Amino acid sequence: MIQLKNKKALTLLRVAALIVTLTSIYIFAPWQFALYYFHPLPANVQAQTQEAIEQGVDGIIVYIHKQGQQPEYFANGWHDREQKIPAYPNALFKIGSIRKLYDAAALTKLAAIGRIDIDKTLADYLPSLIGRIENADKITLRMMVKHKSGIPNYTDTDNFDWSITYPDPLALVLDEPADFSPDADYGYSNTNYLLLRKIMSNVLGYDHNQYIKDEILTPLGLTNTFSSVHEINLVDLMSGYYVGYENDFKALDQGYVATAQDIGDFLIALNKGAFFDEQEQALYASLYKYEHTGWVLGYSSIARYYKDIDTVVVQFINTNGDDTVMLTEIIYNRIIDILTAQR
Repeated sequence: MIQLKNKKALTLLRVAALIVTLTSIYIFAPWQFALYYFHPLPANVQAQTQEAIEQGVDGIIVYIHKQGQQPEYFANGWHDREQKIPAYPNALFKIGSIRKLYDAAALTKLAAIGRIDIDKTLADYLPSLIGRIENADKITLRMMVKHKSGIPNYTDTDNFDWSITYPDPLALVLDEPADFSPDADYGYSNTNYLLLRKIMSNVLGYDHNQYIKDEILTPLGLTNTFSSVHEINLVDLMSGYYVGYENDFKALDQGYVATAQDIGDFLIALNKGAFFDEQEQALYASLYKYEHTGWVLGYSSIARYYKDIDTVVVQFINTNGDDTVMLTEIIYNRIIDILTAQR
């Protein structure tokens, strides 16, 4: 009798969990995303890119490189809907926060050669911020790279607008209270990396992006990665090589631009330790992760390496308008499920 009651209780718990899950999806995600989550998988990746377009994204690029095999490229939808340019695999794309992987790698190299001490504080490197950023004398660079500083995220402030290029976004968080005490919690903050880039440039005596180019991009042969849209050859811009909407080039810089293949090659090198020595590899592993997502206005990107199938998968989606972050993650996970099933 007791066993029967336990089974009924377990069944009720499972039903309750399902109801909570479905209710959460209904409340926090558009209905079409919730329904699509349960949709059967297509037979292959190309069919999945077509489904992505049917779900409402403008364009999608997928780069898949299984080690020991030739890379595969998939594209569907529009490179530029207004200009009627179809999506194509080698287009340049704004990669958003994926650039933090490059920043963390550069910081690792500078720390390994003794140019930067990651256990020194923000106040040690930027003394002008004492009293302007709470706990500046207690926050170490190690905490910042790991998002454990408590410094507020400037992109979460009430005055931040993704459609505006700010001359000094740091001003948005100056004199604001900390989110938490240093090293007491985790809080993703773009301000951490804004400050780390400033510190690297100060220590080097020149733009840290040049250091990344000299020490990471060039040695790895990543010739289609740029720190700004303004670095891109004008001929490439005019020919539509760059993924962009009307006036986008003039209006918004928004950081690093790259092809999916360049991101994939960098991710493989990062995971395989191709440009780190043993000391650098151990240091990086203690500081940051080996994958990332990126989002800027109209652009969503995901770059990850899967050790179990020894494959790197990069996905770019360009869509203006509705918030499609959840949808892009669902699409990406379905691609991984397809690749795993094909193993």
